[in-house]
Amino acid sequence: MEMDTAVENPAVDSAVKSNGQPSSAATSTPSDSTPSPPNRPAPNTAGNRKRGVPEGVWRKCDSCGASLFYKEVQQQLNVCPQCDHHFYVSAWERVAQVLDDGTFEPMNEQLRPTDPLEFSDRRPYADRLVGEQKRTGLTDAVLTGTGMIRARRVAFAVTDSAFIMGSMGSVVGERLTRLIERATEQNLALIIISASGGGARMHEGILSLMQMAKVSAALSRYHAAGGLFISVLTNPTMGGVAASFASLGDLVFAEPKALIGFAGPRTIKATIGIELPEGFQTSEFLLEHGYIDRIVHRKSLKTEIATAIDYCGK
Repeated sequence: MEMDTAVENPAVDSAVKSNGQPSSAATSTPSDSTPSPPNRPAPNTAGNRKRGVPEGVWRKCDSCGASLFYKEVQQQLNVCPQCDHHFYVSAWERVAQVLDDGTFEPMNEQLRPTDPLEFSDRRPYADRLVGEQKRTGLTDAVLTGTGMIRARRVAFAVTDSAFIMGSMGSVVGERLTRLIERATEQNLALIIISASGGGARMHEGILSLMQMAKVSAALSRYHAAGGLFISVLTNPTMGGVAASFASLGDLVFAEPKALIGFAGPRTIKATIGIELPEGFQTSEFLLEHGYIDRIVHRKSLKTEIATAIDYCGK
């Protein structure tokens, strides 16, 4: 159940002399009494072309359809100023938004995914990994490390749906497990922000499914040691991620209108054959039914986490 997620000015006509000099044919016969034509600049064809809007200036809201000034959206932490729709943000942007400046210390970046099954679908898994790493700048679908939130030291992880839909392979599971063990040893509050629409990564078969149990077991030991785990669900949080660590927080926050669930709505409807409630996999529906504890706007997330850590005495 993987949801796959990834502009030249024409040159002036080469037949026109760029220096405006007359051609050789016009100067080859010195006895010709016809005067040479005056020098003329090359025609400016650029002024006749239709002007378009430069890339990266405007963007359209996926929810309300409004045309938005890109810089204004960035200033709002990638939230639509018209309807509060929360756009995708990368893992590194999450780090910048939630952690205090310059405090993030990455962990376990040396762990890199491999292709133990030599899996191939539309392209070999090994080639897919290389392509995703070049495109996103990430080595896998999760960033882990420690940092500060309002001067409170925490263990911090964030998954990124841009990297094979944020699916959980063996490296994602191992990085999360080591982070949880670090939080247990150092008595740190644990914050995991989930943006995973792919669940367990099918390219690694049973090895990816094992990560669900491994990370959950590490969380159980962390809980027994008295740790505080705050899980933040964003759009989307699906599949094996939603079915394991993302649902096990002592506090579960979610962004507005986030898609959260196990199977997608079309898959469920096709399986059980009945019409489903409107918005049944949104954070608002799940808050009403007790699955999550609070819906938190992106601009308030850092403050809400810091307040929860203080309230719980961590």
